[in-house]
Amino acid sequence: MFNDRARIRVQAGKGGDGGLSFRREKYVPKGGPDGGDGGRGGDVVLVADASLRDLSALRRRRLIKAGRGENGRGARKHGADGGDTELRVPVGTQVLSDDGDLIADLAHPGARVVLAKGGQGGRGNARFVSSTRQVPRFAEVGPPGEELDVELHLKLLADAALVGLPNAGKSSLLTRISNARPKVADYPFTTLQPVLGTVESPDGRQLVVADVPGLIEGASEGVGLGHEFLAHLERARTLVHVIDASHPADEQWRLIDAELAAYGAGLDERPQIVVLNKIDLVTDPEFGVDDPRVIAVLRVSCATGEGIDELRKQLFTLVSEPVVEERLDELADFLVYKPEPKVRPWRLLRTDGGFRVLGTPPSNDELERALKAAGARKGAVVEVGDEELELA
Repeated sequence: MFNDRARIRVQAGKGGDGGLSFRREKYVPKGGPDGGDGGRGGDVVLVADASLRDLSALRRRRLIKAGRGENGRGARKHGADGGDTELRVPVGTQVLSDDGDLIADLAHPGARVVLAKGGQGGRGNARFVSSTRQVPRFAEVGPPGEELDVELHLKLLADAALVGLPNAGKSSLLTRISNARPKVADYPFTTLQPVLGTVESPDGRQLVVADVPGLIEGASEGVGLGHEFLAHLERARTLVHVIDASHPADEQWRLIDAELAAYGAGLDERPQIVVLNKIDLVTDPEFGVDDPRVIAVLRVSCATGEGIDELRKQLFTLVSEPVVEERLDELADFLVYKPEPKVRPWRLLRTDGGFRVLGTPPSNDELERALKAAGARKGAVVEVGDEELELA
């Protein structure tokens, strides 16, 4: 089944804890602090992969986690950074926040976006040595990485998209001209999911054509199956308007054109190729619409194959060439740049006897989450200012 939506929770890796260690060697009875720094937590990264067609692989992956940083050790050995998690998604995937705001749009192959950043590694006790503190018996705990819920929406990337009323013959036409094998039957709404097909020319060129569920009057307002799939037309450079020639063609064209205009997103401005299907039932059907967007009117029969070869040839002539931009980076086409978070006004330290909070104390919930991420167990002693608390 084609899946164009997925909801996931991403969790970047926790930063490794700083090492709490002292040099212990023969003939060095009072070695100084030598705890190394913890490693940085891994990021969760989305990458647009041209080989993927939908989001079905993510339907069962609800939680995406990156690796945590290793803890610092003695002899000033720093912990290794946690591994990044790369999540590959189809080209055309949009990332939306919990509130429905667009975060990023991965509209070209190789586009990348960091969804969640890993926590910084905690500093080892060797980093806290000063002229007044010769033997620091504490080390910094690595903070947790970012965590958030996002929704992924896929908008198909196609050279041309088939539009028309239900049962106009779009699926039959896609079967005739491409390698796609959609379900074909003599009743409306046979197509329930978008289908992509590749059309090949004798000289090796290829076009990607999309077939979406049939539109009916009111589709732009959510009537029928069209509302959810109109978004898949947004990135098609040319619309192939398939019309059942056994019924008044002009009326069908105006009805669908009105829905495209009502939906917006520039769909009513795209060039259109009008295909009058079922000419085996009607001899020389008429099409009287005079509109500059209609760049060609072709007559075919998907039942007998008449006119199919000419249509296939005309597609490579009429479908506009993609605009290829030279990209100097791999950033997503649209990306909300979030300001870097301010330095946390407090730090959590691990001591010989438990934990200590330095700076402005956080809320109880925030402190509890940080202690849980640090591995604190029930009964652990936590120093907050002049108070000593016991973790319940």
